[in-house]
Amino acid sequence: MSEAKAKKPFRMPHMFVLITTIVIIATILTWIIPAGTYERVTNAAGIKVVLADKFKYIPNTPVYPWEIPTYIIKGCLAQASLIIMTIVVGGAFHVLLKTGAVQALIAVIVKKFGGMESIFIPALMLVCALIATTQSVTIFIAFTPIIILMVRAMGFDSIVGAAIPLLGGAIGFSTGTLNVSSTILAQSIAELPAYSGIGYRFFSLFVYWFVTSIWLVRYARSVRKNPQLSPMYDLDLADTKSMENSELDNHVLDFRKVLNLLALVVALSVLVYGCINWKWGTNNISIVFLWLAVVSGLIGGFAPTDIALMFITGGQKLLATALVIGLSRSISMVFTAGKIIDPIVHGLVSVMQVVPAPIRGMAMFWANILVNVPIVSASGQAGAVMPIFAPLADMVGITRQTAVLAYHFGDGFCNYILPWSSALMGNLAVANIPYDRWMRFMWKLFIVWVILGSVLVAAAQMMHYGPF
Repeated sequence: MSEAKAKKPFRMPHMFVLITTIVIIATILTWIIPAGTYERVTNAAGIKVVLADKFKYIPNTPVYPWEIPTYIIKGCLAQASLIIMTIVVGGAFHVLLKTGAVQALIAVIVKKFGGMESIFIPALMLVCALIATTQSVTIFIAFTPIIILMVRAMGFDSIVGAAIPLLGGAIGFSTGTLNVSSTILAQSIAELPAYSGIGYRFFSLFVYWFVTSIWLVRYARSVRKNPQLSPMYDLDLADTKSMENSELDNHVLDFRKVLNLLALVVALSVLVYGCINWKWGTNNISIVFLWLAVVSGLIGGFAPTDIALMFITGGQKLLATALVIGLSRSISMVFTAGKIIDPIVHGLVSVMQVVPAPIRGMAMFWANILVNVPIVSASGQAGAVMPIFAPLADMVGITRQTAVLAYHFGDGFCNYILPWSSALMGNLAVANIPYDRWMRFMWKLFIVWVILGSVLVAAAQMMHYGPF
Protein backbone atom coordinates (compact mmCIF):
# COMPACT_ATOMS: atom_id res chain seq x y z
CA MET A 1 0.00 0.00 0.00
CA SER A 2 1.33 3.46 -0.86
CA GLU A 3 2.13 5.70 2.10
CA ALA A 4 0.87 8.56 0.00
CA LYS A 5 -2.60 7.20 0.26
CA ALA A 6 -4.43 9.51 2.61
CA LYS A 7 -6.14 8.07 5.64
CA LYS A 8 -9.83 8.62 5.94
CA PRO A 9 -10.54 11.08 8.77
CA PHE A 10 -12.49 9.75 11.72
CA ARG A 11 -16.18 10.44 11.34
CA MET A 12 -18.36 10.47 14.43
CA PRO A 13 -21.33 8.11 13.97
CA HIS A 14 -24.79 9.60 13.82
CA MET A 15 -26.61 9.88 17.13
CA PHE A 16 -29.04 7.14 16.06
CA VAL A 17 -26.06 4.82 15.56
CA LEU A 18 -24.49 5.74 18.91
CA ILE A 19 -27.66 5.16 20.92
CA THR A 20 -28.53 1.97 19.02
CA THR A 21 -25.04 0.70 19.88
CA ILE A 22 -25.74 1.37 23.56
CA VAL A 23 -29.06 -0.49 23.24
CA ILE A 24 -27.16 -3.45 21.77
CA ILE A 25 -24.66 -3.36 24.66
CA ALA A 26 -27.53 -3.25 27.17
CA THR A 27 -29.06 -6.23 25.39
CA ILE A 28 -25.79 -8.16 25.67
CA LEU A 29 -25.62 -7.36 29.39
CA THR A 30 -29.01 -8.98 29.93
CA TRP A 31 -27.33 -12.23 28.84
CA ILE A 32 -24.26 -11.74 31.05
CA ILE A 33 -25.58 -10.29 34.33
CA PRO A 34 -27.73 -12.75 36.32
CA ALA A 35 -31.31 -11.58 36.73
CA GLY A 36 -32.50 -10.73 40.21
CA THR A 37 -35.01 -8.72 42.15
CA TYR A 38 -35.67 -7.11 45.50
CA GLU A 39 -39.03 -7.54 47.15
CA ARG A 40 -40.94 -4.28 47.17
CA VAL A 41 -43.62 -2.99 49.46
CA THR A 42 -45.68 0.17 49.71
CA ASN A 43 -44.82 2.04 52.90
CA ALA A 44 -47.10 4.16 55.08
CA ALA A 45 -46.48 7.20 52.91
CA GLY A 46 -47.71 5.32 49.82
CA ILE A 47 -44.20 5.02 48.35
CA LYS A 48 -43.06 1.75 46.80
CA VAL A 49 -39.67 0.82 48.26
CA VAL A 50 -37.39 -2.20 48.20
CA LEU A 51 -36.73 -4.45 51.20
CA ALA A 52 -32.96 -4.28 51.66
CA ASP A 53 -32.65 -7.83 53.00
CA LYS A 54 -35.01 -9.42 50.48
CA PHE A 55 -32.93 -9.83 47.35
CA LYS A 56 -33.00 -13.01 45.32
CA TYR A 57 -31.77 -14.23 41.98
CA ILE A 58 -34.42 -15.32 39.52
CA PRO A 59 -34.40 -17.14 36.18
CA ASN A 60 -32.81 -15.04 33.46
CA THR A 61 -35.06 -13.05 31.18
CA PRO A 62 -32.58 -11.93 28.51
CA VAL A 63 -33.61 -9.64 25.71
CA TYR A 64 -33.24 -11.24 22.28
CA PRO A 65 -31.51 -9.21 19.55
CA TRP A 66 -34.55 -9.28 17.29
CA GLU A 67 -36.55 -7.59 20.07
CA ILE A 68 -34.44 -4.42 19.88
CA PRO A 69 -36.71 -2.71 17.30
CA THR A 70 -39.67 -3.51 19.55
CA TYR A 71 -38.04 -1.74 22.50
CA ILE A 72 -37.12 1.22 20.30
CA ILE A 73 -40.77 1.67 19.34
CA LYS A 74 -41.83 1.19 22.97
CA GLY A 75 -39.31 3.84 23.98
CA CYS A 76 -40.74 6.29 21.47
CA LEU A 77 -44.25 5.57 22.70
CA ALA A 78 -43.18 6.05 26.32
CA GLN A 79 -41.65 9.43 25.44
CA ALA A 80 -44.39 10.44 23.01
CA SER A 81 -45.46 13.51 24.98
CA LEU A 82 -41.87 14.78 25.22
CA ILE A 83 -41.28 14.09 21.52
CA ILE A 84 -44.44 16.00 20.58
CA MET A 85 -43.51 18.84 22.92
CA THR A 86 -40.07 19.17 21.33
CA ILE A 87 -41.57 19.38 17.83
CA VAL A 88 -44.27 21.83 18.93
CA VAL A 89 -41.76 24.08 20.70
CA GLY A 90 -39.60 24.07 17.56
CA GLY A 91 -42.58 25.00 15.39
CA ALA A 92 -43.80 27.73 17.73
CA PHE A 93 -40.39 29.38 18.05
CA HIS A 94 -39.94 29.32 14.29
CA VAL A 95 -43.18 31.29 13.90
CA LEU A 96 -42.10 33.69 16.64
CA LEU A 97 -38.67 34.20 15.07
CA LYS A 98 -40.29 35.03 11.74
CA THR A 99 -41.99 38.02 13.41
CA GLY A 100 -38.56 39.48 14.28
CA ALA A 101 -39.66 40.23 17.86
CA VAL A 102 -37.04 38.07 19.58
CA GLN A 103 -34.27 39.43 17.35
CA ALA A 104 -35.28 42.99 18.24
CA LEU A 105 -35.21 42.20 21.96
CA ILE A 106 -31.81 40.54 21.62
CA ALA A 107 -30.48 43.63 19.84
CA VAL A 108 -31.44 45.75 22.86
CA ILE A 109 -29.93 43.30 25.39
CA VAL A 110 -26.69 42.85 23.46
CA LYS A 111 -26.15 46.60 23.22
CA LYS A 112 -26.55 46.93 26.99
CA PHE A 113 -24.91 43.74 28.29
CA GLY A 114 -22.85 42.37 25.38
CA GLY A 115 -19.53 42.91 27.14
CA MET A 116 -20.62 41.88 30.62
CA GLU A 117 -20.50 38.08 30.37
CA SER A 118 -18.88 37.77 33.81
CA ILE A 119 -22.13 39.10 35.27
CA PHE A 120 -24.69 38.04 32.68
CA ILE A 121 -23.80 34.32 32.51
CA PRO A 122 -23.53 33.62 36.28
CA ALA A 123 -26.66 35.65 37.05
CA LEU A 124 -28.80 33.87 34.47
CA MET A 125 -27.38 30.51 35.53
CA LEU A 126 -28.25 31.26 39.18
CA VAL A 127 -31.84 32.09 38.19
CA CYS A 128 -32.09 28.73 36.41
CA ALA A 129 -30.55 26.96 39.42
CA LEU A 130 -33.07 28.48 41.81
CA ILE A 131 -36.00 27.60 39.52
CA ALA A 132 -34.74 24.00 39.30
CA THR A 133 -34.77 23.61 43.09
CA THR A 134 -38.46 22.79 42.69
CA GLN A 135 -38.79 21.94 39.00
CA SER A 136 -37.47 19.45 36.47
CA VAL A 137 -34.79 20.76 34.11
CA THR A 138 -37.08 19.89 31.20
CA ILE A 139 -38.91 23.16 31.99
CA PHE A 140 -36.02 25.03 30.36
CA ILE A 141 -36.71 23.47 26.96
CA ALA A 142 -39.01 26.44 26.44
CA PHE A 143 -36.28 29.00 27.22
CA THR A 144 -33.22 27.45 25.60
CA PRO A 145 -33.77 28.68 22.00
CA ILE A 146 -34.10 32.29 23.17
CA ILE A 147 -30.98 32.13 25.34
CA ILE A 148 -29.02 30.62 22.44
CA LEU A 149 -30.01 33.44 20.09
CA MET A 150 -29.07 35.94 22.78
CA VAL A 151 -25.59 34.61 23.53
CA ARG A 152 -24.75 34.03 19.86
CA ALA A 153 -25.50 37.65 19.17
CA MET A 154 -23.01 38.43 21.95
CA GLY A 155 -20.35 36.49 20.07
CA PHE A 156 -20.53 33.15 21.89
CA ASP A 157 -21.51 29.72 20.54
CA SER A 158 -24.75 27.80 20.92
CA ILE A 159 -23.20 25.55 23.58
CA VAL A 160 -22.95 28.56 25.91
CA GLY A 161 -26.65 29.25 25.30
CA ALA A 162 -27.66 25.66 26.04
CA ALA A 163 -25.25 25.35 28.98
CA ILE A 164 -26.72 28.29 30.91
CA PRO A 165 -30.11 26.62 31.55
CA LEU A 166 -28.77 23.05 31.48
CA LEU A 167 -25.90 23.53 33.92
CA GLY A 168 -27.81 25.99 36.07
CA GLY A 169 -30.77 23.62 36.20
CA ALA A 170 -28.49 20.66 36.91
CA ILE A 171 -27.01 22.45 39.92
CA GLY A 172 -30.40 23.48 41.31
CA PHE A 173 -31.94 20.02 40.91
CA SER A 174 -28.95 17.85 41.77
CA THR A 175 -28.05 19.52 45.06
CA GLY A 176 -31.48 18.49 46.32
CA THR A 177 -32.58 21.60 48.16
CA LEU A 178 -36.37 21.69 47.76
CA ASN A 179 -37.51 19.22 45.10
CA VAL A 180 -40.40 17.00 46.18
CA SER A 181 -39.71 14.17 43.73
CA SER A 182 -36.15 13.74 44.99
CA THR A 183 -35.49 15.45 48.34
CA ILE A 184 -38.75 14.75 50.16
CA LEU A 185 -39.01 11.26 48.68
CA ALA A 186 -35.45 10.26 49.65
CA GLN A 187 -35.75 11.75 53.13
CA SER A 188 -39.08 10.08 53.78
CA ILE A 189 -37.62 6.69 52.82
CA ALA A 190 -34.59 7.37 55.04
CA GLU A 191 -36.98 8.39 57.85
CA LEU A 192 -35.54 11.90 58.08
CA PRO A 193 -37.55 15.10 58.69
CA ALA A 194 -38.66 16.79 55.47
CA TYR A 195 -36.17 19.39 54.22
CA SER A 196 -33.78 18.68 57.08
CA GLY A 197 -30.14 19.46 56.34
CA ILE A 198 -31.20 22.14 53.88
CA GLY A 199 -28.45 24.56 54.92
CA TYR A 200 -25.61 22.35 53.70
CA ARG A 201 -27.47 21.52 50.50
CA PHE A 202 -27.86 25.24 49.73
CA PHE A 203 -24.17 25.67 50.52
CA SER A 204 -23.44 22.89 48.02
CA LEU A 205 -25.65 24.62 45.45
CA PHE A 206 -23.66 27.86 45.69
CA VAL A 207 -20.32 26.02 45.61
CA TYR A 208 -21.34 24.21 42.43
CA TRP A 209 -22.74 27.43 40.94
CA PHE A 210 -19.56 29.39 41.70
CA VAL A 211 -17.22 26.79 40.18
CA THR A 212 -19.44 26.12 37.14
CA SER A 213 -19.90 29.85 36.46
CA ILE A 214 -16.14 30.37 36.35
CA TRP A 215 -15.81 27.38 34.01
CA LEU A 216 -18.53 28.58 31.62
CA VAL A 217 -17.40 32.22 31.56
CA ARG A 218 -13.84 31.12 30.70
CA TYR A 219 -15.16 28.84 27.95
CA ALA A 220 -17.41 31.62 26.58
CA ARG A 221 -14.52 34.07 26.41
CA SER A 222 -12.30 31.52 24.70
CA VAL A 223 -14.78 30.76 21.90
CA ARG A 224 -15.53 34.43 21.36
CA LYS A 225 -11.80 35.09 21.01
CA ASN A 226 -11.29 32.04 18.77
CA PRO A 227 -14.61 30.66 17.42
CA GLN A 228 -12.87 27.63 15.88
CA LEU A 229 -12.30 26.26 19.41
CA SER A 230 -16.04 25.63 19.69
CA PRO A 231 -17.27 22.06 19.05
CA MET A 232 -20.22 23.73 17.32
CA TYR A 233 -18.14 25.99 15.06
CA ASP A 234 -19.17 24.51 11.70
CA LEU A 235 -22.82 24.03 12.64
CA ASP A 236 -23.15 27.50 14.14
CA LEU A 237 -21.49 28.95 11.05
CA ALA A 238 -24.14 27.31 8.87
CA ASP A 239 -27.01 28.39 11.12
CA THR A 240 -28.73 31.32 9.42
CA LYS A 241 -30.88 32.11 12.47
CA SER A 242 -28.06 33.86 14.32
CA MET A 243 -27.46 37.58 14.10
CA GLU A 244 -24.14 39.25 13.50
CA ASN A 245 -23.39 42.44 15.38
CA SER A 246 -23.59 44.36 12.13
CA GLU A 247 -27.21 43.26 11.75
CA LEU A 248 -28.38 44.43 15.17
CA ASP A 249 -29.32 47.89 13.99
CA ASN A 250 -31.75 46.36 11.48
CA HIS A 251 -34.02 45.09 14.27
CA VAL A 252 -36.14 47.80 15.85
CA LEU A 253 -38.89 47.21 18.40
CA ASP A 254 -42.14 48.34 16.79
CA PHE A 255 -45.68 47.91 18.13
CA ARG A 256 -46.26 44.46 16.62
CA LYS A 257 -42.97 43.16 18.02
CA VAL A 258 -43.73 44.51 21.47
CA LEU A 259 -47.09 42.73 21.39
CA ASN A 260 -45.38 39.50 20.34
CA LEU A 261 -42.87 39.80 23.19
CA LEU A 262 -45.76 40.33 25.59
CA ALA A 263 -47.39 37.18 24.18
CA LEU A 264 -44.15 35.30 24.82
CA VAL A 265 -43.91 36.63 28.39
CA VAL A 266 -47.52 35.66 29.06
CA ALA A 267 -46.96 32.17 27.61
CA LEU A 268 -43.81 31.57 29.68
CA SER A 269 -45.41 33.01 32.82
CA VAL A 270 -48.44 30.74 32.43
CA LEU A 271 -46.09 27.86 31.77
CA VAL A 272 -43.99 28.41 34.91
CA TYR A 273 -47.07 29.03 37.09
CA GLY A 274 -48.81 25.94 35.73
CA CYS A 275 -45.78 23.72 36.28
CA ILE A 276 -45.31 24.91 39.85
CA ASN A 277 -48.88 25.24 41.06
CA TRP A 278 -50.90 22.96 38.81
CA LYS A 279 -48.26 20.25 38.32
CA TRP A 280 -48.36 20.61 34.57
CA GLY A 281 -46.47 18.15 32.42
CA THR A 282 -45.24 18.07 28.86
CA ASN A 283 -48.74 17.86 27.33
CA ASN A 284 -49.70 21.18 28.91
CA ILE A 285 -46.46 22.77 27.75
CA SER A 286 -47.25 21.69 24.19
CA ILE A 287 -50.70 23.28 24.44
CA VAL A 288 -49.21 26.59 25.63
CA PHE A 289 -46.81 26.68 22.69
CA LEU A 290 -49.50 25.81 20.18
CA TRP A 291 -51.39 28.88 21.39
CA LEU A 292 -48.19 30.94 21.21
CA ALA A 293 -47.62 29.88 17.59
CA VAL A 294 -51.12 30.96 16.56
CA VAL A 295 -51.21 34.20 18.56
CA SER A 296 -47.71 35.36 17.58
CA GLY A 297 -48.38 34.55 13.92
CA LEU A 298 -51.61 36.56 13.90
CA ILE A 299 -50.01 39.49 15.73
CA GLY A 300 -47.17 39.37 13.21
CA GLY A 301 -49.70 39.83 10.42
CA PHE A 302 -49.25 36.41 8.82
CA ALA A 303 -52.05 34.55 7.02
CA PRO A 304 -53.23 31.25 8.60
CA THR A 305 -51.63 29.19 5.81
CA ASP A 306 -48.32 30.99 6.28
CA ILE A 307 -48.44 30.30 10.02
CA ALA A 308 -49.07 26.62 9.36
CA LEU A 309 -46.17 26.38 6.90
CA MET A 310 -43.81 28.18 9.29
CA PHE A 311 -44.85 25.88 12.12
CA ILE A 312 -44.24 22.78 10.01
CA THR A 313 -40.81 24.06 8.95
CA GLY A 314 -39.78 24.67 12.55
CA GLY A 315 -41.06 21.28 13.67
CA GLN A 316 -39.28 19.47 10.83
CA LYS A 317 -35.92 20.88 11.93
CA LEU A 318 -36.26 19.12 15.28
CA LEU A 319 -37.85 15.87 14.13
CA ALA A 320 -34.63 13.81 14.09
CA THR A 321 -33.39 15.12 17.42
CA ALA A 322 -36.83 14.61 18.96
CA LEU A 323 -36.77 10.97 17.89
CA VAL A 324 -33.44 10.59 19.72
CA ILE A 325 -35.39 11.19 22.95
CA GLY A 326 -37.59 8.18 22.24
CA LEU A 327 -34.70 6.06 21.02
CA SER A 328 -32.74 6.73 24.20
CA ARG A 329 -35.66 5.60 26.38
CA SER A 330 -35.34 2.09 24.99
CA ILE A 331 -32.04 1.63 26.86
CA SER A 332 -33.61 1.69 30.32
CA MET A 333 -36.45 -0.48 29.01
CA VAL A 334 -33.94 -3.17 28.00
CA PHE A 335 -32.32 -3.03 31.45
CA THR A 336 -35.74 -3.39 33.08
CA ALA A 337 -36.87 -6.21 30.79
CA GLY A 338 -33.68 -8.14 31.51
CA LYS A 339 -34.22 -7.77 35.29
CA ILE A 340 -30.62 -6.64 35.78
CA ILE A 341 -31.13 -3.29 37.53
CA ASP A 342 -31.62 -4.79 41.01
CA PRO A 343 -28.57 -7.11 40.68
CA ILE A 344 -26.45 -4.07 39.75
CA VAL A 345 -27.63 -2.26 42.89
CA HIS A 346 -27.09 -5.40 45.00
CA GLY A 347 -23.53 -5.80 43.69
CA LEU A 348 -22.68 -2.18 44.46
CA VAL A 349 -23.98 -2.55 48.02
CA SER A 350 -21.75 -5.60 48.50
CA VAL A 351 -18.73 -3.59 47.38
CA MET A 352 -19.67 -0.66 49.63
CA GLN A 353 -19.47 -2.85 52.73
CA VAL A 354 -15.72 -3.47 52.23
CA VAL A 355 -14.73 0.10 51.31
CA PRO A 356 -12.30 1.79 53.77
CA ALA A 357 -14.13 3.93 56.34
CA PRO A 358 -12.70 7.37 55.36
CA ILE A 359 -14.04 7.19 51.81
CA ARG A 360 -17.36 5.44 52.37
CA GLY A 361 -19.32 8.64 51.79
CA MET A 362 -17.54 9.24 48.50
CA ALA A 363 -17.99 5.59 47.55
CA MET A 364 -21.72 5.90 48.15
CA PHE A 365 -21.76 8.92 45.82
CA TRP A 366 -19.84 7.00 43.14
CA ALA A 367 -22.17 4.01 43.56
CA ASN A 368 -25.17 6.27 42.96
CA ILE A 369 -23.55 7.53 39.74
CA LEU A 370 -23.34 3.93 38.51
CA VAL A 371 -26.92 3.18 39.57
CA ASN A 372 -28.06 6.27 37.67
CA VAL A 373 -26.87 4.76 34.40
CA PRO A 374 -29.83 2.35 34.19
CA ILE A 375 -32.15 4.41 36.44
CA VAL A 376 -32.22 8.07 35.34
CA SER A 377 -35.47 8.85 37.16
CA ALA A 378 -34.89 10.66 40.46
CA SER A 379 -37.92 9.09 42.13
CA GLY A 380 -37.11 5.67 40.63
CA GLN A 381 -33.56 5.77 41.94
CA ALA A 382 -34.70 6.95 45.38
CA GLY A 383 -37.08 4.01 45.62
CA ALA A 384 -34.36 1.59 44.50
CA VAL A 385 -31.35 2.71 46.55
CA MET A 386 -32.50 4.64 49.61
CA PRO A 387 -34.14 1.63 51.35
CA ILE A 388 -30.74 -0.09 50.98
CA PHE A 389 -28.34 2.81 51.50
CA ALA A 390 -30.14 4.20 54.57
CA PRO A 391 -29.57 1.11 56.76
CA LEU A 392 -26.19 0.58 55.09
CA ALA A 393 -25.18 4.06 56.22
CA ASP A 394 -26.03 3.08 59.80
CA MET A 395 -23.86 -0.03 59.52
CA VAL A 396 -20.79 1.69 58.04
CA GLY A 397 -20.84 4.80 60.24
CA ILE A 398 -22.32 7.37 57.85
CA THR A 399 -25.28 9.56 58.75
CA ARG A 400 -28.45 8.98 56.76
CA GLN A 401 -28.39 12.65 55.75
CA THR A 402 -25.01 12.04 54.11
CA ALA A 403 -26.49 9.04 52.29
CA VAL A 404 -29.31 11.26 50.98
CA LEU A 405 -26.76 13.84 49.81
CA ALA A 406 -24.75 11.13 48.02
CA TYR A 407 -27.96 9.96 46.33
CA HIS A 408 -28.77 13.51 45.17
CA PHE A 409 -25.36 14.16 43.68
CA GLY A 410 -25.16 10.72 42.06
CA ASP A 411 -28.64 10.85 40.61
CA GLY A 412 -28.57 14.41 39.33
CA PHE A 413 -25.23 15.40 37.86
CA CYS A 414 -24.80 12.18 35.87
CA ASN A 415 -27.91 13.02 33.84
CA TYR A 416 -26.00 15.65 31.88
CA ILE A 417 -23.70 13.16 30.19
CA LEU A 418 -26.17 10.31 29.58
CA PRO A 419 -27.74 10.28 26.10
CA TRP A 420 -30.90 8.66 27.47
CA SER A 421 -31.58 11.49 29.94
CA SER A 422 -34.73 13.38 28.94
CA ALA A 423 -33.53 16.55 30.68
CA LEU A 424 -30.36 16.59 28.59
CA MET A 425 -31.65 15.34 25.25
CA GLY A 426 -34.77 17.53 25.31
CA ASN A 427 -32.72 20.69 25.74
CA LEU A 428 -30.09 19.60 23.21
CA ALA A 429 -32.90 18.82 20.76
CA VAL A 430 -34.34 22.34 20.75
CA ALA A 431 -30.78 23.74 20.76
CA ASN A 432 -29.94 21.57 17.71
CA ILE A 433 -26.69 20.46 19.39
CA PRO A 434 -25.58 16.88 18.61
CA TYR A 435 -24.77 14.80 21.68
CA ASP A 436 -21.15 14.21 20.63
CA ARG A 437 -20.57 17.98 20.29
CA TRP A 438 -22.02 18.51 23.76
CA MET A 439 -19.76 15.85 25.26
CA ARG A 440 -16.66 17.46 23.75
CA PHE A 441 -17.55 20.45 25.92
CA MET A 442 -19.00 18.61 28.92
CA TRP A 443 -16.71 15.70 29.80
CA LYS A 444 -14.05 17.73 31.58
CA LEU A 445 -16.64 19.69 33.55
CA PHE A 446 -18.32 16.46 34.61
CA ILE A 447 -15.02 15.25 36.07
CA VAL A 448 -14.80 18.54 37.98
CA TRP A 449 -18.36 17.99 39.22
CA VAL A 450 -17.50 14.48 40.44
CA ILE A 451 -14.41 15.72 42.27
CA LEU A 452 -16.40 18.58 43.80
CA GLY A 453 -19.19 16.23 44.86
CA SER A 454 -16.67 13.81 46.37
CA VAL A 455 -15.18 16.60 48.49
CA LEU A 456 -18.59 17.85 49.63
CA VAL A 457 -19.80 14.35 50.55
CA ALA A 458 -16.51 13.59 52.33
CA ALA A 459 -16.88 16.83 54.31
CA ALA A 460 -20.45 15.85 55.20
CA GLN A 461 -19.21 12.48 56.44
CA MET A 462 -16.44 14.10 58.52
CA MET A 463 -18.78 16.57 60.22
CA HIS A 464 -21.47 13.90 60.78
CA TYR A 465 -23.98 15.81 58.66
CA GLY A 466 -27.19 15.46 60.61
CA PRO A 467 -30.87 15.92 60.14
CA PHE A 468 -31.07 19.64 60.85
